This record gives sequence, C-alpha cells and structure tokens, in this order.
Amino acid sequence: MATLKEVGERALVENIRGFLKPRSKTTRIGPGDDAAVIKGGSDGSIVISTDVLTKERHFPEGMTYEQFGWSAAAVSFSDIASMGARPLGFVSAITLPEDTDESQLYDIVSGIDQCCELCGTDIVGGDTKFGSMSVAGTAFGTMDGRSPLTRSGAKVGDIVAVTGTLGNAAAGFYAIENGIEADDQIFALMVPVPRVEDGMNLSKSGVVHSCMDLSDGLANAMHAVCAASHVGMEVEWEFLPVEDDTRKVLEQCGKDVKHTVMEWGGDYELMFTFDRNDIKKLYDLEVPFSIIGVVTEGDTPYLSDGNEKTEVGDGVY
Repeated sequence: MATLKEVGERALVENIRGFLKPRSKTTRIGPGDDAAVIKGGSDGSIVISTDVLTKERHFPEGMTYEQFGWSAAAVSFSDIASMGARPLGFVSAITLPEDTDESQLYDIVSGIDQCCELCGTDIVGGDTKFGSMSVAGTAFGTMDGRSPLTRSGAKVGDIVAVTGTLGNAAAGFYAIENGIEADDQIFALMVPVPRVEDGMNLSKSGVVHSCMDLSDGLANAMHAVCAASHVGMEVEWEFLPVEDDTRKVLEQCGKDVKHTVMEWGGDYELMFTFDRNDIKKLYDLEVPFSIIGVVTEGDTPYLSDGNEKTEVGDGVY
C-alpha cells in the first residue's frame, strides 16, 4: 500500500470515513464537517472538535511555548466557532521529551488557558506523557438549542462572505522566513483568534445556510463547501479583504499574492453563505464581514479577476 505521505492527509480522512459505519442514534453529525455534533444535555446538542499540533509542523521560528499552547486550543475552538456553538470546555493531551524544562510545559498550558479565557471557558482535563513535542486538543461546545452551521447548506444564488481579513498568517510565515519586519502579520500567525462570538451570532441570526472556518485556507473551504452542498462557487479577487501591508510583505518575499491568499491557511476566519435578501439581518449583528462572491450551479469553485476566470486549486497549508 501507499505511504501516508503519498496518500495525503485529506485523502486519508476520506478513506477512513469510507469504512466507518454509523451505529449510534445520538450522532447528529459525524466525521466530515468542521466538528461533530451529538445529542445530549438539556440544550439539545454537544459539539466536539479535536486537532493535533506538532513541533515539526506548527512551531515556526520565534514562536514561544505559550503561543504554541494558544494555537493548539485556537484551532479546535475555530471549528466550534464555525458550527455556531458556544464553547463549554477544553481537554489536551501533551507530549514532551523527558529532558524538557518543566517551565515549557507550564507555558504551553498557560497559552491554552489564555485561549480558553478568550473563548469564555476552561481547561477541564487532560494528560501528559513523554514523547516528541505535540499537543492534541479537544474543544467542546453547545448549540443552546440552535441548529448547527454546516458545510452542506449552501444554496445556488447565495452570497458568499468572509469575516475579517485574509493572508495575514501566510505573510507572517514568509516574513520570518525572509527576515522581514512585519509585526502584525507575524502576530496573526503566532496567535490566531478563533471567531467564537461571530460564529454564535451568525448561528443566532437564523439566516446563514453554510459555514466553514479558514484555518486550512479559502481555497480548501470553497472546495469543501461545494462538495458538501453539491454546488459551485465564484469569488471575485478584487472583493477579497487583503490589507495593503499584507500585500506588501508577500510581494517583498517574492510570493504570488493571489495564489498565497487563496491557497495558504492559518487565518482563522469564517466563510459563510446566505440569501441576499437577508443581508440586513446580518449587518444588524455587527459581525465584520466582506462579500466576496456567489454560490453557483455546478460543482466547481472559481476565482474571477477582471475578464479572467480560473478554477480554484487546492490548499497548500
């Protein structure tokens, strides 16, 4: 058989989903969305997401152990946010080499705890073992009686929007790699902020048809929503919210700005779709978002730039 690297992470997940058999009546949403949803609790549904960060892949030059801990929590809370859930708690399993200074473990836990504080919840348990440096974190949330936002609800004619700005984490990564001063972009890479409050507000609005976080990039999110909703999508390059300083950093680093913003990950923003007739309801929520495109017929995501329309590639992060 092929090696894990040859198959790739996303294909491996799909292959695993292919042989898992649903058997519990309490599972509302299983593998395949940003988070799982199970029946439970007085409020109806519990939302669960887990992710693992490793030193080899997720510890860029200049990152502190505290920031590593923060990121390990933020990545799962971002999935909770994309479902529109309210965070309930966080557990983590941390492995570190046995000769690690104990202060580094405490810094990781402190970073996790600070992210939990931002999300209005607590560390409720975990485990530590000797091994190569990694943090496997699991976030829990509740829908408070609301319906979860998923990847599969986009409808032809929907408006496509994103919260915040794009490309900052990629610019921070390449700024470090090239020795360029870019404090804001580097901070965005090191301390990503999950859009928990915005996700809950989008869910409360009752008008959002689909939602996904952008931790793996806009291109990946477009592909995932198109596949889950059986639709196409077209976004306009000139509509994407990219800050001038971020463009300048990427240009200084010799990177293709369009390719990087579309296909690089690390921005923990939310992409969502809604009926154009409901736009006032969303503006009334005071969620910062930009309209970037429209849901179309078909099954393919496209990027338009002037008279040029190209099929969106897959993500690289």
